[in-house]
Amino acid sequence: MKKYRFMLIGCGRISKNHIAAAAANRDIMELVAVCDPMTEKAEQKADDCRNAAGYRPKVYGDYQKALAELEIDCCSVATESGYHAEIALDCIRAGKNVLVEKPMALSTKDAEQMLSEAKAHGVTVGVCHQNRFNAPVQELHRALNDGRFGKLVSGTARILWNRSMPYYEQAPWRGTWAQDGGTLMNQCIHGIDLLQWSLGGEPETIMAMTGNYLRDIQAEDFGAILIRFKNGAVGIVEGTACVYPKNLEETLSVFGETGAAVIGGLAVNRIQTWNFSSPAAQDSEVEKLAGTDPKDVYGSGHNALYQNYIEAIDSHTEPLVSGAEGIKGMKIILAAYKSQKTGLPVKFDDLEFSTLDMTHEDVRVN
Repeated sequence: MKKYRFMLIGCGRISKNHIAAAAANRDIMELVAVCDPMTEKAEQKADDCRNAAGYRPKVYGDYQKALAELEIDCCSVATESGYHAEIALDCIRAGKNVLVEKPMALSTKDAEQMLSEAKAHGVTVGVCHQNRFNAPVQELHRALNDGRFGKLVSGTARILWNRSMPYYEQAPWRGTWAQDGGTLMNQCIHGIDLLQWSLGGEPETIMAMTGNYLRDIQAEDFGAILIRFKNGAVGIVEGTACVYPKNLEETLSVFGETGAAVIGGLAVNRIQTWNFSSPAAQDSEVEKLAGTDPKDVYGSGHNALYQNYIEAIDSHTEPLVSGAEGIKGMKIILAAYKSQKTGLPVKFDDLEFSTLDMTHEDVRVN
């Protein structure tokens, strides 16, 4: 396998995980450039990469300049959410593969254009839903693929976290309709991705109630979603940034005719329930994955996600979290926003919506 040359665009809070992934995968990738308009941030990440991986990438304030000057195979986009689509499309049009942080876009139109243009240019789009690579989640999907749940009935994603006002004040783009959305789009999208992936990946109808209770932001700080899947299963989402005084849990539960599983902890990484009508040889090992929580809610899944993404490009296959997969969680959330705005259920397949469509919608409850 060749060593793929990456550029990281955006050197904010999440970028440390991309640096760690570059170090963990140094045999198959090299981070040749880090870009941020605040070049002091990029300089720091370049230093971090030297310390972690043994080499220092070039620093740019303008990713377009880097695209013009450097030989690059893949671009990792880790900027504010509202810029994901624009930057990704620039990279796609330059013939580069793109790995984009969640959400891949803030509108269905932009996300679909990313997929369409990637196909036209023959490049691969991946989305950073790194929790799919958590060991308990991988075991859950082995059980699902083996049919151990029987007929699926329901599943839940509970993201019970705290994001205080200093968090939003630190980066004023957070909580805005133009650049972010609310807790469903920012904090809960990983859990929503896991829920839809576990329950068949084909949503049919979405209904939601959201509100802004405690945080002085444009978008919601609490949301509840009901999802009917085409296979009949029902998904339930409870997402909040208002838990006092700190993050409590992120939990995924799946219930079927012959099985029940709950993966919890701080970031969907600890087996809490693992019950099936017929035991399997691996169950004793799975039950050992009670584990401990990661140092932060991001976990270490970026390392495996990068490896999977690079191997997919090299073998001309689709990564586990392709663009076609990554769009699903984003669309569920946009459907939830539309349901909040209209008070009506929303058909997933027919959805055309953007967070900007909420600009004139007051979601406050007080």
